[in-house]
Amino acid sequence: MSQIDIRPVSAADHAAWLPLWQAYLRFYNTELPDAVSQSTWQRFLDPNEPTHAALAWADGKAVGMVHFIYHRSNWSIENSCYLQDLLVEPQTRGTGVGRLLIEHVYATAKADGCCKVHWLTHETNATAIQLYERIAERPGFIQFRKAI
Repeated sequence: MSQIDIRPVSAADHAAWLPLWQAYLRFYNTELPDAVSQSTWQRFLDPNEPTHAALAWADGKAVGMVHFIYHRSNWSIENSCYLQDLLVEPQTRGTGVGRLLIEHVYATAKADGCCKVHWLTHETNATAIQLYERIAERPGFIQFRKAI
């Protein structure tokens, strides 16, 4: 594989980002109204928003994406960083792109004064869990939620 370049999204990257975002939603068997995807994209471009996105580029093509959000915590003075979405194209998986995207989030969050990065994955996502257990700790918490 050629050199991988990880960089924050810019307004010119929408056409590269959207297919990755749609693939991510399909991976989790979900659909969102177009208005939600449009709003999400606009938030990435707004410097006043706490949400961020980066793309992994190889040979001029986006092959992966990551989204992350800074938020307050009652357990620290500094913000925390929630890595919300991560996707690497199937033909690129296993080449280290996922790790590079996560390391980009680590470095960006640290530079922006966050004290930790955390995320969730589905219990059936065994391939991702293998990577995550090598680069982060698994604290054992169970998620509960209710849509309201």
